[in-house]
Amino acid sequence: MLYLHGLGHFHPENVIDNKFLEDLDIGTSDEWIMERVGIKTRRTVLPLDYLRETKNQDPRETDRVRLYSDAEMGARAAKMAMERAGIKPEDIGLIIAGSSLPQYVSPPQASALACELGIEVLGFDMHASCSTFGMHLNFLNRMKPSSLPPYVLVVSVETPTISVNFADRSAAVLFGDGSSAAVVSATVPSNKIVIDYGADSRPSQWKKVFVPRWSFFEQDGHAVQGFAIRKTTEGIKKVMEHMPPEAKRGIFVGHQANLAVLRTACERTGITDENHWHNVTWYGNTGSVGAPSVVSQRWEELAAGDYIAMCIVGAGLTWAQLAIYVK
Repeated sequence: MLYLHGLGHFHPENVIDNKFLEDLDIGTSDEWIMERVGIKTRRTVLPLDYLRETKNQDPRETDRVRLYSDAEMGARAAKMAMERAGIKPEDIGLIIAGSSLPQYVSPPQASALACELGIEVLGFDMHASCSTFGMHLNFLNRMKPSSLPPYVLVVSVETPTISVNFADRSAAVLFGDGSSAAVVSATVPSNKIVIDYGADSRPSQWKKVFVPRWSFFEQDGHAVQGFAIRKTTEGIKKVMEHMPPEAKRGIFVGHQANLAVLRTACERTGITDENHWHNVTWYGNTGSVGAPSVVSQRWEELAAGDYIAMCIVGAGLTWAQLAIYVK
């Protein structure tokens, strides 16, 4: 069992709306995008003028022009999470970071993040693409509480727009950048409890979604969408079966990749619109940041009796399920 003390999120200021994509003259429109993925806007670390002029044809140039480093983005989300937890950076005893596309091959993203926060602490990376947040919490939940420091900082940073070919309408409409952070503990109680319901992968299907180094995002869209619907539906059923009888409402938060996929999973499991929390419409697919950022954005709404079923899928192919129960 883990206790959740605080969540945080950050999205860069630059907005890619559907009109921006229409103006790139890549054969897309607001109607086409909304019908297929349900996304109106996304955020990017890249300057909009840069995207207009280059359509990001050389991803190697992105480090030169990006507005924020991974460490800066992660630190912004981390500071929000720590403020909500009521702790200071020096209270953190371990940092675990992760991403689908970390800025540096080496050193660990966690080292740069700790430096950005001004703390000397053990840190390492654990990457599982879009399932990273779920894998982080599953991993920590399986450790002996006595082996962990009182507070652990878990951070995801995603900048998928740097690996998008903005001349390709199938990819350009999907992704947005952002970061999320969580302060958790195995020993310091909180009224928010993280319950682990498992994680798994299908390695034989790893080529269904991938990004070669210094190249662009590629996926078998049809196969991935079918996988996402199946695993999300199975995950909702699995987690909701364990909802405590005293819980007042069951809320679903899924991987924020495609609104149509999420709605299909809701229809198959009886989740109402009111109890389906999402932000994909306004931020796009932010990888592993998506699901935790949804809950972070509604942090102040959490109330005793809430049971949040989080079902996440990602490249690998990977998936994870967990619940956050508010006592």
